[in-house]
Amino acid sequence: MSKPAETFSMIEAKKIVEDLFEPSAAIYWSDLLFNALLGWAAFVAALFYPDFSAAQVLLTLVAVFCLYRAVIFIHELTHLKKDTFAGFRFIWNLICGFPFMVPSFTYMGVHIDHHKQKMYGTKDDGEYLPFVHLGRFRIILFFVIMLIVPFVFLLRFLITPIAYIIPPLHKLLWQYLSSLSIDSEWKRPEPSERDGKYWRAQEWVTFLYAAVFVGLLAKGVLPPKVFVLWYAVAASILLVNGLRTIAATHGYRNPPENILEFSEQILDSVTVPGNWITTTLWAPVGLRYHAAHHLFPGMPYHNLRKAHERLMEKLPENSIYRLTIRTSLWHGLTVIWNETIETQKKKTRSR
Repeated sequence: MSKPAETFSMIEAKKIVEDLFEPSAAIYWSDLLFNALLGWAAFVAALFYPDFSAAQVLLTLVAVFCLYRAVIFIHELTHLKKDTFAGFRFIWNLICGFPFMVPSFTYMGVHIDHHKQKMYGTKDDGEYLPFVHLGRFRIILFFVIMLIVPFVFLLRFLITPIAYIIPPLHKLLWQYLSSLSIDSEWKRPEPSERDGKYWRAQEWVTFLYAAVFVGLLAKGVLPPKVFVLWYAVAASILLVNGLRTIAATHGYRNPPENILEFSEQILDSVTVPGNWITTTLWAPVGLRYHAAHHLFPGMPYHNLRKAHERLMEKLPENSIYRLTIRTSLWHGLTVIWNETIETQKKKTRSR
């Protein structure tokens, strides 16, 4: 077996995929609208069947995976060129972001910082936690937090008017409860251009969605079953996405004081080619090709598979890109779990 390359030729890699950077509006719109419409239709239909019946369970699963795919387009919104796809961003917020209390500003600046070389994997990166060093309990806690996030974000946006009356409260909400980060202790920096032009408007519209939703529930216009199903779908989306995050995003080995070189960041990223049908369910919108995404953050999701195939075909045998491959969701989960156990054993022996 050849020795892994110590360096990575970005110029060489980019030449291989240089024709794959143009997003297709037709693909974006058709994918989003099909999955959002099917997901919400399944959601409504599930309300008319007896609780826990086979039909309701099946419809709920359809709602979860279709709406998960639609919601995860928030990742694409962050990488689309500024001042493009304005209508797409607006519609996404209306049918996904606002109903699930995750308007696009909750991800914008957070994810942009994650792709900055000097911030990736450090204490300033809200999308990175060194799980391997923190231990198994922190992985379990990560999933427990996913279960309460829908409640927390619903309450967070309900108190928006109060927060504007009490500036210190709004500052607290902005710092700790306005980001789709995986580090619950991470403090979001002050608002800036990278958070988007309309974050205040999005905050208020999300408040209106939350207030109308809770108001209709309180008045009995909507039965409690609607809230239960909303929570079940939202929490399930977060849990599935959490599994993807742990298994198919990064190795999460980097101590926060360490700044990685670009090639090391690629090596810390994960690729799961896997079975096209099953992998696409839990890692939709190109997210199973996360190493390719970190190589080319501006590449649209619908070209990442083709980019991956070209890289595997044309990069040298000792390219570090080949070391990012994990074969399945289970493989990804077991790798990080086992590495966490081994790291803890080493720490114990060194004491």
